[in-house]
Amino acid sequence: MTVEIGSTEDRYQRPQLRLAPSPTAESHAFWTGGRNGELLITCCHGCGHFFHPPGPACWRCRSTDVAPEPVSGRAVVAAYTVNRQSWIPGFEPPYVVAMVELAEEPDVRLITNVVDFAPAEISVGMAVEVFFEDWTPLSGEEDSRVWLPLFRPVKTT
Repeated sequence: MTVEIGSTEDRYQRPQLRLAPSPTAESHAFWTGGRNGELLITCCHGCGHFFHPPGPACWRCRSTDVAPEPVSGRAVVAAYTVNRQSWIPGFEPPYVVAMVELAEEPDVRLITNVVDFAPAEISVGMAVEVFFEDWTPLSGEEDSRVWLPLFRPVKTT
């Protein structure tokens, strides 16, 4: 997987502010995997399926033999909305909030921002890939750093 950590290219401008998550024991790997350029999704070693959000047991087979595993970072847009309202100072519209389906398992979906393109160009079925933004929450504590998985259109060569 080719992932650029904290990259900003073309039209995408990193916002001044984002509301950062507060990772739990189960979600810590998901929020910090981007440090190493990895999108980590919980995988059940009992039935072999991925699931999200992370939890202590597989919702399919109820196995507790679960752990975060790297996935390709490829996905397709399943649904989206273009937000044009300014809700968060420093996070200026328009921006796309999308549900993306992971290539490894289409019923594993993430809510994310799709960036690095004109919002009018988005469509259901658009191929996207992950990249990460490194954020330190307002507390400023190094231990609370997170790497937010964002998506952008796959560039065809």
